Amino acid sequence: MAVDLRTRAEIAGTHRAGILEAGAARDLVETGVSDRVLREGHEHGGTELRFGGRAHRIDFRELVGASVWLYPQTEVFADLADARERDGGTVHFGVRGTEVLDVATDRPRVRFTAADGTRHELRARYVVGADGSRGTCRGLVPAALRTRYGAEYPFAWFGVLAQAPPSAPELVYAHSEHGFALVSRRTATVQRMYFQCDPRERPEDWPDERIWATLQARVAGRDGFRLVEGPVLERTVLRFRSFVQEPMRWGALLLAGDAAHTVPPTGARGLNLALHDVKVLAGVLLRALGAEGEPALADYQPQALRRVWRAQHFSSWMTRLLHTAPGASPFELRRQLGELDGVVGTRAGRAYLAEQYTGWPSAA
Repeated sequence: MAVDLRTRAEIAGTHRAGILEAGAARDLVETGVSDRVLREGHEHGGTELRFGGRAHRIDFRELVGASVWLYPQTEVFADLADARERDGGTVHFGVRGTEVLDVATDRPRVRFTAADGTRHELRARYVVGADGSRGTCRGLVPAALRTRYGAEYPFAWFGVLAQAPPSAPELVYAHSEHGFALVSRRTATVQRMYFQCDPRERPEDWPDERIWATLQARVAGRDGFRLVEGPVLERTVLRFRSFVQEPMRWGALLLAGDAAHTVPPTGARGLNLALHDVKVLAGVLLRALGAEGEPALADYQPQALRRVWRAQHFSSWMTRLLHTAPGASPFELRRQLGELDGVVGTRAGRAYLAEQYTGWPSAA
């Protein structure tokens, strides 16, 4: 049984981009959740890095024989929710007053008030805390027993949803002296884009004209590339940081996804890490509830954290590679260009980026 503070409509109405690793897309299909990702998602066999006024394509298929899928997180949620309902699973949406109790025992409890106002108490053998970075479950691990690692970044992303046709067939990551920009897509008529900004920016201070002028300046190049403009439907400032809490298990509580770790969005790893956590955890819980018993749970954290720390490195590397730090010196800007040239100018550099971006095998 699962409980969620938001209603199903609220979750489905939250527009979020999403890049799925090939393995994550395959898991959705092979576990019987849905094959919509193959029918309605957009397979991307590469991505483009723009810097120094030029475009450089990283060919994932040619370099590592893999692709990624552009498939919004809201669609992943819809697939999972539909599969849960189809299989007879119970999810209480729109709950309030949630309490997680007795996780240090073998009889944990979850109390909540359902959307209809009735009070419930669930008793289980294990509780999975997947309540995100602002949830309460990570705080249930006693402060004396937990270690938190993190890094703050001196910039944020200004995200826009625009009514316009796609400007490029694949994602475009742009580095410029003015700052970073990412050109993504949502549908054939609505596009998702981001540009680096000060974390203190207010969305209401940015009219459409200012947004488009900023984006155009950051992707401009000798090839004359320009974004197709249109009305801005949504604007938001997205702050981000790197965070990991260890342990990911304490007593009967197991943390998964953003409750245990967050990454900056540059490397497109957040959703993929959460899906990998759940995949590993599902197998471990089946073993723990079967013949192996509780000792099987010891396998969860090592398997999950190995990928988490790989993703932390890659996401931080991509972020620092492409963003312009406030007050960056001319030396630092030229150094970044040298690093970017080293990435795109050698097969080893391109292959490294391709392998990290498309993900690693589940056992890696």
